[in-house]
Amino acid sequence: MNRWLRLSAAMVAMTMIGNLQYAWTLFVQPIIGGTGWKLSEVQWGFTFFIACMTWVMPLSGWLIDRMGPRVFMSVAGVLCAIGWGSLGHARSLAQFYTLYSIAGVGNAFVYCCSIAVALKWFPDKRGLASGLIAGCYGSGAALFIPIFSRLIRATDYRTTFLYTGIGLGALVIVAGQLLRNPPSSVLAPAPGAGKKSRSRGEEFNSWQMLRTPQFYMLYLMMLMIGIGGLMATAQVAPVARNYKVGATALAIALSLNPIGNGVGRVFWGWASDHIGREWTMFVAFFLQSIFLVSVVTVGRWGDVWFVVTMALVFLTWGELYVLFPAVLADIFGSRHAASNYSILYSTKGLSSILAGGLAAALFEKTGTWNYAFYGSAALALCSAMAALALRKVPLPVKSGGRDALPAQVRVRSAGAQD
Repeated sequence: MNRWLRLSAAMVAMTMIGNLQYAWTLFVQPIIGGTGWKLSEVQWGFTFFIACMTWVMPLSGWLIDRMGPRVFMSVAGVLCAIGWGSLGHARSLAQFYTLYSIAGVGNAFVYCCSIAVALKWFPDKRGLASGLIAGCYGSGAALFIPIFSRLIRATDYRTTFLYTGIGLGALVIVAGQLLRNPPSSVLAPAPGAGKKSRSRGEEFNSWQMLRTPQFYMLYLMMLMIGIGGLMATAQVAPVARNYKVGATALAIALSLNPIGNGVGRVFWGWASDHIGREWTMFVAFFLQSIFLVSVVTVGRWGDVWFVVTMALVFLTWGELYVLFPAVLADIFGSRHAASNYSILYSTKGLSSILAGGLAAALFEKTGTWNYAFYGSAALALCSAMAALALRKVPLPVKSGGRDALPAQVRVRSAGAQD
């Protein structure tokens, strides 16, 4: 089957699950109004969703590399449908957190399968393919936010959760039936491919990768850059309310933000194939730090400025979910791409703790969003500087072969079919 058809199926699935994260902010105020819970209590649900999504990925990545993606995509569709679809009927915060966490696990399965499709089937266009996959996750919500918003107004948030949960879960299951791991002959880049990427051509499994300092440098970088955009994703509506942004401007921002997110992922992924991963990281992360500051300065000048500054934040943030899997595969190989990236992706769970509940609690205590945005901007700047340093770091040397991996966690060759 044509590899582009597999990529397209993965893009459909990613578009569906993107709504679980990027349409979330539409539900925050209706949930508060319908339950009487505080903003910080509701936003801890977002933190649990992201945490479960990211921290389950090392397990899912290992299993997908071993058994193939189809069964996990099917299970993922069911989990997303149950978790998201039932959120509106949670009768306590404990139930609410549990259900959103279930949706996070399903989200993890879909994300891990889909990004592996890009990294494994497209070694010659790794930045572009992973950009398209991640772009659908970041921008797909733009197509559905008007639908979500209309459903909430026409019915209520409870019914909207139910209908959209069933719909997106079903589409994930259908898309998953077209996915499979490639034969081993596809994993090696074509001659001349990826001239701007640094690679020794060795294949590291997760155990071997974890024994290198290069991995921990990437881990710290991804952790620092991840906080600002996640905070903007979860808090855009509460920030707009605090700045007295009009309903029309907020609706425009909610539509433009995921578009900017998706366009940025594709653009920066394409750029990294041409100018190199590290230079692309530096430019994008440096701009991100500037635009985060602009939200709490220029963004307060009026509705238009708020819309523009928020869009610029998303345009220069989502690419981390393109650049990091690409550079990780460049350095450590693509055979174990799913399990390797799933470990790096766990940074998102740590970032969500600061971006969700703690950011909301800080605002409730201080009455301003300045501390959260300035702090995340400083971390983005540190990540940009680290990207320059990464260019000078030698490539890792493989220590120990396959026998170095404990028997209970050995990963079967990515040639496994499903």
